Amino acid sequence: MAAAAASSATACFLSSPCPPPRCPRHSLRHLACAAVTKPAPAASSPSSSSRSLALPSPAPWPRRLGELVPAEAAGRLLSSAAGSLIVALASAALILGDAGAASAFVVSTPRKLQADELATVRLFQENTPSVVYITNLAVRQDAFTLDVLEVPQGSGSGFVWDKSGHIVTNFHVIRGASDLRVTLADQSVYEAQVVGFDQDKDVAVLCIKAPKDKLRPIPVGVSADLLVGQKVYAIGNPFGLDHTLTTGVISGLRREISSAATGRPIQDVIQTDAAINPGNSGGPLLDSSGNLIGVNTAIYSPSGASSGVGFSIPVDTVGGIVDQLIKFGKVTRPILGIKFAPDQSVEQLGLSGVLVLDAPPNGPAGKAGLLSTKRDAYGRLILGDIITSVNGTKVTNGSDLYRILDQCKVGETVTVEVLRGDHKEKIPVVLEPKPDES
Repeated sequence: MAAAAASSATACFLSSPCPPPRCPRHSLRHLACAAVTKPAPAASSPSSSSRSLALPSPAPWPRRLGELVPAEAAGRLLSSAAGSLIVALASAALILGDAGAASAFVVSTPRKLQADELATVRLFQENTPSVVYITNLAVRQDAFTLDVLEVPQGSGSGFVWDKSGHIVTNFHVIRGASDLRVTLADQSVYEAQVVGFDQDKDVAVLCIKAPKDKLRPIPVGVSADLLVGQKVYAIGNPFGLDHTLTTGVISGLRREISSAATGRPIQDVIQTDAAINPGNSGGPLLDSSGNLIGVNTAIYSPSGASSGVGFSIPVDTVGGIVDQLIKFGKVTRPILGIKFAPDQSVEQLGLSGVLVLDAPPNGPAGKAGLLSTKRDAYGRLILGDIITSVNGTKVTNGSDLYRILDQCKVGETVTVEVLRGDHKEKIPVVLEPKPDES
């Protein structure tokens, strides 16, 4: 009877709706063990024993299980089965039950952006239509078929300057191109013509014939009042990935870099840690108001990729150059008309200044009487004049000389002080415009 009662209890536990058990989880094992334990032989008479054997068992499977497997193993088996059933019932209740209870397991992603994120998104959306993608095409002849083909030899960025279709970019982006193509933000492509360029400052102006409703000029700011630490944003096409936004801060001001075309120094350059990579050249550098403050032009990197040191030509410099290129097709810049030795060569001689290597007789310096470096009849080197100052401003290297000339005008007479032999002389020189470049 004890076995029958235990079997009935086990069967009821597994088949009934089963309210939440009051006993702890380990009682399942005890219950299963009790179900499979054989009852002790009764001390009654054989007749009573026969009557008990004749009674049908309400649940014969626990006893049969006890005969096949040890009691402890059977207990573990039934405990595991009961636990699995409870887990299944709990999962069904979670799925089919109240949705509010299940919502506690769902993590909702907040979609609200912070104020600075919204400002960055708005800045990108408003200025992206002003940024263009420039493809540099060159003519190549197939070696086998002798067919003349146009193949891309480079790409870069630029931006819309005005509604007339003028596009501003770097000169090194368009250098050596036979044809140029400009892709706007809506992926429309236009053939571009070169209006003019300034190799010394690495600036070029193109022109496309596009509908005015597709041209959105970029808002022009001021670079004279920039501060180190303020946020900046660069939009361009690095590695051909069009309209890429990178952010950073102004890392330094009044830097000096050399033009990629002529080697002439570019002063007052903006240094930034916003990522600038190949393809970003010619793209805009913006302040937090979305105004143009510079044109991305170069990076300092041994590998050629962004190293956190990028340079942009200030918009105050670019603006004057672009105006001259649009009006005259060229930049009129005064020159002395000399070729001078590298700064390292002069330092090796223990001198300070600019050593004149060549002063053509038809140039400003040659007309004024500056002497070139030459060799005598025995092959010995005779140094030419060494420029030590211009208009009273000391000159120690070529960068100093260029910086002074950038502040002068064509036709202006400057006083050039030179070291000739063991004495100094002051020579007046009339500055002339730089010859036209093809």
